[in-house]
Amino acid sequence: MISRKNASISKFIIHKVGNKFNDTKNAFSEKLVDFDEASYDLMLPFLLRPFSSVVQSYRFNHHANIALNEINSYSAQIFNDDEAFIEVSKHIVTHLYEQSTSANIKTGDVLVVMFEGIEFREITTNAIGIFKIENKVNFFQTYLENNSYDVLVQKGISSKKVDKGCLILNQSDTEGNIILSVDNNSYDANYWLNQFLNIKYADDANNHTQQYIELCKEFSTEILKTTYGAQQQNTFLAKTIDFFKENEVVNVERFKDEIFEEDKHKTLFDDYKKTFEDEQNLIIRNQFDVAESVVNKEKKKIKTDIKLDTNIQIKLDIDAPEASSEYLERGYDEDKKMHYYKVFFNVEN
Repeated sequence: MISRKNASISKFIIHKVGNKFNDTKNAFSEKLVDFDEASYDLMLPFLLRPFSSVVQSYRFNHHANIALNEINSYSAQIFNDDEAFIEVSKHIVTHLYEQSTSANIKTGDVLVVMFEGIEFREITTNAIGIFKIENKVNFFQTYLENNSYDVLVQKGISSKKVDKGCLILNQSDTEGNIILSVDNNSYDANYWLNQFLNIKYADDANNHTQQYIELCKEFSTEILKTTYGAQQQNTFLAKTIDFFKENEVVNVERFKDEIFEEDKHKTLFDDYKKTFEDEQNLIIRNQFDVAESVVNKEKKKIKTDIKLDTNIQIKLDIDAPEASSEYLERGYDEDKKMHYYKVFFNVEN
């Protein structure tokens, strides 16, 4: 999560990337963009706004040596050599082009940007931004001809959101440079994150919290909902979020003791955790610090509606984890041969 209140653009160049799969070529600029005031004032927030809400960061990755990561190498050249920006930006586009091994990967504009005054965790630094614009939108352009106005349709870049982008901060920790990434056209996330950038999540509280909540969400869907129904699923999710809100540190054994009333449910969770770790190729720590910003973000994504085939929906409050078990009762009516929910309440709001 960054602050852009003191940020500025010091260098900006646009290239076009093709697709080697369908034999479209790259096209390179030789000069930096010289903004007028209006376009600059629109461009700066357009590029940086998506990173204001990003809570997880990445680090460069490589199977052999981190120095062999292409974008790591290119960004180091730009940070260390002020005159290298234009030439290295071309290498970045060429590297992106080499990853386009599928017809699904779109051509587009590539913006390489040097930002100054980026604030991240109370540190002010410069950063390299790499953005790929894949989709153009139609807009009407009016023009004057022979004393009359006419209209035509043109295509341009929408100023609402970037398609793909990353910020490589000139700031590092024990794992290397801090990297933020966004992808609003995630039709092929592997192409952007793994092949082009070759980055991995940082080994920090944000990542540990994210992984554990993802585990709980998958467990609730694959095991609890399938076996016990949506009420049990939503109660579990509400209790999970409540546990994370109430504790600064998560201990897995304590989590299971507080969330599950029966040992069989703990066993189901342990078994699914092993499966999840194998499928995701990761190991979830038995104890870790909670990242509150991740919890708040994930809480907004969780849906606690129970949708029934009789066109009735029951919405549970994720902030009241005990309400479902206390005031909602699930049963089966032998006469109608149908399941039912019984809801207890005092007054209607």
